[in-house]
Amino acid sequence: MILTTTPNIEGKTIGKYFGIVNGDAILGANVFRDFFARITDIVGGRSAAYEKELIKAKKIALEEMSEQAKAMGANAIVGIDLDYETVGDSMLMVSANGTTVYVED
Repeated sequence: MILTTTPNIEGKTIGKYFGIVNGDAILGANVFRDFFARITDIVGGRSAAYEKELIKAKKIALEEMSEQAKAMGANAIVGIDLDYETVGDSMLMVSANGTTVYVED
């Protein structure tokens, strides 16, 4: 499955459009991770715990989209848009959507 944020794939021809797919992932961060992330925010630096959770959520959202696309007969998703949000005080959400297509060589 080819995944891209661009509307087309260089060197490939889009032969068929199937429609829009989406994938969402909401992950909770635990109390200890929240506590240490807040300390990191106060003293500066990056919060590795939250970065790992965001990477995990993005992977889940993209995998959900890929499964939907395969079920439709697509071999690529173009125009992917990723949105990151916080839900409540300790939930991280990643939403992904894109257009499923069949590309020819």
